[in-house]
Amino acid sequence: MYAKLPAFVLGFHGCDKELKEQLLLGKKKLKPSSNCYDWLGSGIYFWENDPKRALNYARIIKKYPERCAAKIETPAVIGAVIDLGYCLNLFEEQNLKLVQESYYMLKALEELGYEMPENKGGKDLLLRNLDCAVINTLHDIREESGEKKFDSVRAPFLEGEPLYPNAGFLTKNHIQICVRSPECIKGYFDPIE
Repeated sequence: MYAKLPAFVLGFHGCDKELKEQLLLGKKKLKPSSNCYDWLGSGIYFWENDPKRALNYARIIKKYPERCAAKIETPAVIGAVIDLGYCLNLFEEQNLKLVQESYYMLKALEELGYEMPENKGGKDLLLRNLDCAVINTLHDIREESGEKKFDSVRAPFLEGEPLYPNAGFLTKNHIQICVRSPECIKGYFDPIE
């Protein structure tokens, strides 16, 4: 009943300047990512309300091109107006339970020889192979059973170092959006600095 959020959100995507220009002209569209380590499963990723984090990410990809299929010569950021649609919002208890149930369904496959993926990448778990498999399994289960598909996934990520001793806030906390239905992207814009 409450899975459809009642407003648009602004998302920001780090990319190459040339791709940004093509997106603004309507000549290209962002392609979904389907890496086995994508935190929220397959889809188009955005930083919610944080163009600086998106630009920093593009700078990291330029420095470490092996981390992404897309090459970045000149780091840039594109803004998007997003209608989350029917959203797997991981701020909500009912959706967290769906994800947990998906994990246990995936875990049951171990008895049949399925090798469970693992989250890796230090304390921030930057390679979320397990989380990706669990979320994608949830989407697959819903599709196979004829349930309504989720258009997007929205989740908090707590990353980085404490802001101060014994802090509950970390230096890289953010909200990530994964758009699974591209029609949820209502338009692109050039963020104001």
